[in-house]
Amino acid sequence: MNPIYLDCNATSPIEPEVADLMRHYVTHEFGNAGSRTHEMGRQAAKAVNEARQQIANLVEAEISDVVFTSGATESSNLAILGLASFAKGEGKTHIISTSTEHKATLEPLERLASQGFDVELLPVDQKGRVTTDQVEKAIRPETFLITVIHGNNETGVLNPVAEIADLLESKEEGIFFHVDAAQTFGKVITPLSHQRIDMMSISSHKIYGPKGIGALLIRTRDFHRPPLEPLMLGGGQERGLRPGTLPVHLIAGLGKAADLALKHKDKRESQCKEVREAAIKIFNELGAQINGDNENTLTHTLNVSIPGINSEAAIITLKEVAYISNGSACTSENYTLSHVLLAMDLPEERVEGAIRLSWSHLTPNFAWEPIKLCLETLLKND
Repeated sequence: MNPIYLDCNATSPIEPEVADLMRHYVTHEFGNAGSRTHEMGRQAAKAVNEARQQIANLVEAEISDVVFTSGATESSNLAILGLASFAKGEGKTHIISTSTEHKATLEPLERLASQGFDVELLPVDQKGRVTTDQVEKAIRPETFLITVIHGNNETGVLNPVAEIADLLESKEEGIFFHVDAAQTFGKVITPLSHQRIDMMSISSHKIYGPKGIGALLIRTRDFHRPPLEPLMLGGGQERGLRPGTLPVHLIAGLGKAADLALKHKDKRESQCKEVREAAIKIFNELGAQINGDNENTLTHTLNVSIPGINSEAAIITLKEVAYISNGSACTSENYTLSHVLLAMDLPEERVEGAIRLSWSHLTPNFAWEPIKLCLETLLKND
């Protein structure tokens, strides 16, 4: 038997219907969506617009809100760095975020901090969550941006983005709210439909679409959009915010993946929840500790530490049985202790032992017993 793939938070398998549609736009209708002088170009533009609508439908947005990028990392960079000039011009330099953000948020914030911006990273509790009260207390007259991850890529913990949006809707009109929804777009739908979320970063390959494509949703509020400046220049595509020829096959794939996510959300969530419950049962028998908030979490993610087992040893022991990870794929080449788990104030030994398992509705049925037996053997040998 091949090892079971349990690293879907790094990247997910592609939906067969998505792959079929992409193949069509690669081999048959391969025109440039910017070519308006012939039918193949018009068909490409039609496919792009259909995908925009499918993505917008998932979060109750307008078709014009969708700006295509290479993925959630670029989207977050555009949302954060793209506001810098406007904020300086307004004399506002304060940004609120959290200590457990993805590097796609933390590193752009570090750049702004080096340019004189005041970046405040709110601490999280031992379950990995930030509270709305913390956000409210941190707001100052000079605050112009709040950026919060919705579902953490390492722990699966969900932050209260809808409640934060409620807070801003009732009190603060001049603050832009950006949500990193890479792990939740197409999976946790209702909170992301909140109209006070101004910008939202999404990624295709986390919702069973192709790699290399994503979007930044930019909502209009009071007839105005966030005044973003582009990070790249060289064309008028995507309202001047993201130049370059649109990859129609990737865009169509993302649109189809979003459409399927909306249609099958309840069934997918139920399947993932069943897998999680089975996983927790097995790891409880091994004496594992769950890292994160077990009540406010993604149904397809589990982060655990087993006393006496190092994560690297676990990964090696399980390599013939399951593909797992010990943190974010973005930093896995040079492994360092997880900044997310350290921010939760967990003991270093527990952080060193943490492993992440993430699955999907496409994960085939499998038995947890081989994983349990391998880890029991490792415990005995240690």
